[in-house]
Amino acid sequence: MTGLDLLIATVAMALALFAIMAVSWIVQDRTSHAGWIDVCWTFGVGLVGTAAAMTPPDFAPPHRNLLVAVLALIWSVRLGVHILRRNLRTADDPRYAQIRAEYGADARRRMFWLVEKQALVSIPLVLAIYLAAHNPDVQMRWQDVAGLVVMLVSVAGETAADMQLRAFQRNPQNKGRICDAGLWRWSRHPNYFFEWLGWLAYPLIAIEIFGKYEWAWLSLAAPVVMFILLRFVSGVPPLEEHMEKTRGAAWQAYAARTSIFFPVPPA
Repeated sequence: MTGLDLLIATVAMALALFAIMAVSWIVQDRTSHAGWIDVCWTFGVGLVGTAAAMTPPDFAPPHRNLLVAVLALIWSVRLGVHILRRNLRTADDPRYAQIRAEYGADARRRMFWLVEKQALVSIPLVLAIYLAAHNPDVQMRWQDVAGLVVMLVSVAGETAADMQLRAFQRNPQNKGRICDAGLWRWSRHPNYFFEWLGWLAYPLIAIEIFGKYEWAWLSLAAPVVMFILLRFVSGVPPLEEHMEKTRGAAWQAYAARTSIFFPVPPA
């Protein structure tokens, strides 16, 4: 893979992401339901990543192209369906509703640039998928298997966390209480942790420590970007702020005994 090959692929993926997120802006503007932004983003990243994994010029054996494409699809379908179901049960996404309120009269224009910023920060994610899929090593390596295992653990863990939270919330006896069952005893945000974990699969597959596939090291940007977004920007901080305001002392007590991100067994 030459630098020109990588540049052309990156530009193509970026343009596709910008177009998809522009569509998400139109959908949320027409429906007044900003939750469609996250639906479009999840399926969009999965679609662009899958296409990037399978699109020539082909520098890798078919088994790796297919493996990485399947990983991207598994992630996208699971998360996308989960968010879609959540959207169908609500009138709007409260996070975006608050952002629109803060934007005031300029909300339509600023929402457009907000979703395009999401496209911008998604470029390292699809680039990692592309780099993993096009690793030129003809052999099936332990790293390929490790990447598959990491993604399966990620999807299983995030699914379990979501199911445990739904089951807790559906129990009338838990009304007004904070979920501290199952994985939620180990982390205040186990769903975010497992979402981040899945993005480690692509560097695992892409990188050859002693090989000549130097571009693969760029794939490390994906888990780094995802960690920053989830832990410090759009994931943990707004949710922690909301819980602090609505649950007060109960949330403070839960936070004092529970890890904020990485799962840690309770003492």
